[in-house]
Amino acid sequence: MAWFNKARRPMTAPTAPSRIPEGLWVKCPGCGQVLYNKDLAANLSLCPGCAHHFRLDAAARLRSLLDDGIWKEHDAGLASNDPLGFVDRKPYAQRLQEGMAATGLRDAVITATGAIEGLVVEIVAMEYGFIGGTMGVVVGEKITRAAERSMAQHTPLVIICCSGGARMMEGTLSLMQMAKISVALARLDRARVPYIAVLTDPTTGGVTASFAMLADVSIAEPRALIGFAGPRVIEQTIRQKLPAGFQRSEFLLEHGLVDMIVNRRALRPTIARTLRFMGAAPPASVHRPTPPPTTQDTVRQPEPTVE
Repeated sequence: MAWFNKARRPMTAPTAPSRIPEGLWVKCPGCGQVLYNKDLAANLSLCPGCAHHFRLDAAARLRSLLDDGIWKEHDAGLASNDPLGFVDRKPYAQRLQEGMAATGLRDAVITATGAIEGLVVEIVAMEYGFIGGTMGVVVGEKITRAAERSMAQHTPLVIICCSGGARMMEGTLSLMQMAKISVALARLDRARVPYIAVLTDPTTGGVTASFAMLADVSIAEPRALIGFAGPRVIEQTIRQKLPAGFQRSEFLLEHGLVDMIVNRRALRPTIARTLRFMGAAPPASVHRPTPPPTTQDTVRQPEPTVE
């Protein structure tokens, strides 16, 4: 037979580029459904089938929570100067440049002033896309300044946590930020200013061991990984199998380590309702003029919709 004698040819990659752009679709890790990226973004990055919470970048977090998606950013120009000259597989300075290029930020956090249902807040959003949202000197300094602004103006503080922990490339200097932020939050507590922490996936390491667990009210997103060491590290250390769902937000709620689990769609009204319960009130004047930006402060406007 002719087909029996047919010579086999190795498979090769197509020479012509595909006309289908990359990154249009994403597979939900929860239910396996294939989702169109634009539809997913329009749905607050929630799977319509199983409500799996995909990660949001820091700017998207602020847009989803703040009135009209507008905020005044503080300390946007702060950047690390690589204090240790650290090098592992690549120089830390190169990692910083890559993080800046990938996120458009100078470090792994945005600190800003905005309003949630008319309540003026100091808000912090961590950026996981910048070296895993790790906390170095710049992140610690910006969060400490946010807490100090909150105390000075007696406005509530809201921190959205999303981090792999302290940044090892800055050594002990990064660990010092845990104490520095904790001291600022202690002063905020003595001044009786509300502080709410939103724990998202993942919240781990030195962030969990400091400001993430010091809030007056801790709100977690569903199925978020929250802990100090990762589950694989713990299993290898104690040589035991961990319980199902260990270090997930539902497990922490059951054991009293978080106050509530809130779906992302309900997060904004839940924060506002909690702040009102804690005594926060809108300013006397409904009209709040936006102050002009300075070299350290930037006013962010909502991004235009692209059809």
